Amino acid sequence: MTSMPRTSPGPRKSRRRRAGLALAGALALTLTACGGGGGGETTTKDGFAQAPQTDGPLTVWVDSSRLPAAQLYEKQHPGTKLDIVTYDGDANGSNYLQTKVGLFNRTGKGWPDVVFSSQNNETSWAATKAFSFTAPLDKGLVPKDTLDKFAPGANDPCTVDGTLYCLRNDLSQVVLWYNKSLLDQFKYQVPATWEEYQALGEKVAAEHPGYLVGDAGDTFTPEIFLWAGKCGANQITGAKAVKVDTTSANCTRMATLMDTLIQKGSMSVSGVFSTDFAKNKADKILAMPGPAWYGGAVFKDTFKVPAGQIAVAPLPQWAGDPAPSTGNVGGGTWLVSAHSAHLKAAVDFLTWVTTSDDYQGALAPGYPAYGPAATTWLAKQKAGGYYANDITGPLQSAAGQVWSGWGYGQFSQEAVWAATVKPGLTGGKTIVSMLPSWADAIGDHAKAAGYEVTR
Repeated sequence: MTSMPRTSPGPRKSRRRRAGLALAGALALTLTACGGGGGGETTTKDGFAQAPQTDGPLTVWVDSSRLPAAQLYEKQHPGTKLDIVTYDGDANGSNYLQTKVGLFNRTGKGWPDVVFSSQNNETSWAATKAFSFTAPLDKGLVPKDTLDKFAPGANDPCTVDGTLYCLRNDLSQVVLWYNKSLLDQFKYQVPATWEEYQALGEKVAAEHPGYLVGDAGDTFTPEIFLWAGKCGANQITGAKAVKVDTTSANCTRMATLMDTLIQKGSMSVSGVFSTDFAKNKADKILAMPGPAWYGGAVFKDTFKVPAGQIAVAPLPQWAGDPAPSTGNVGGGTWLVSAHSAHLKAAVDFLTWVTTSDDYQGALAPGYPAYGPAATTWLAKQKAGGYYANDITGPLQSAAGQVWSGWGYGQFSQEAVWAATVKPGLTGGKTIVSMLPSWADAIGDHAKAAGYEVTR
């Protein structure tokens, strides 16, 4: 789940195991440079060459938010010993995992058995021949009936050339959050279309200056608005190929909508996690498109909005569009190492951490990617009494409406937007005017990552 930025300089042992084992020796195994374990011969099974299997602790890398999951698993499975290592989860595209895997591949040891990443694009490198880090999961390791219960499209970021290489932890589908108390007070209706949304923003600007219907100041802004609007800025067409088109009608009409509301003053150009927003604008939000995790991480925990005010509606759609679409902001993934000498235990942990009601349904901060756990999670949110309406319907529908035309390449769209568009917005430029330079920057980042770029 993407939430407030996490900055951890590198791995460390969990509180019970901080001392002693250095990261480079996290796997106490003798492994061959080609990925085998125990110095023996590999066995081809479940779609890949498996290391000799041995007894020993299961090494699990997690970020601080997933640490409770690993600890709960260990408590519920006393027969399985875990070495829990916390790291930054590749937050903000740090590429820490890729760097360390490259080192482990050179030294022939050190790979974790299971790893969590806050990024959805890890398979863009981890499943390549150059790294060969992550094991295929749909060739025998994880049963098909389990995989079939994930939300439609949830595991698309994990699929490379038709093979599944990771499991999604949570979804970050975009919906429309709104303050029901304020909308009722001002006698406004929840917009169902983008046309109605723009009209609401213009009306709010005229009748209640200072109040907001959205935020365009975050680095993940394109994932909320442009992705939902089916803007083809990030179409991954092959393992190392991307098509970039930021000036199509789908891109320009959404950018025009945003520019209009920014100019009117009802859409902010400062991000929700900026100090000035929390201090000066948090109580002025009438409506805000945002991911599933906004409810807890933004409105409840950051802005401290009292219970009974925040509600959820489906994201607006363009009038006449027969195919509802939304964007996605975050949602982590779990990978099993193809080098693991403890595959049975690794797959058991992977399956439990992504599907268990005890964790995903009861404790996970974000909307679970696994359908049955999501049902449990939603029931818990409803029972908690924080929201002003039942959030179940809008979130469930949006979970299957994330537009598939926005890909998961080995470069950060958020970093591109932050460097290219965000400064211009702050300086008074329109988004429409910056669409061509945005495309240029995407192309440059993609080429630097080895992609063939089509415009």
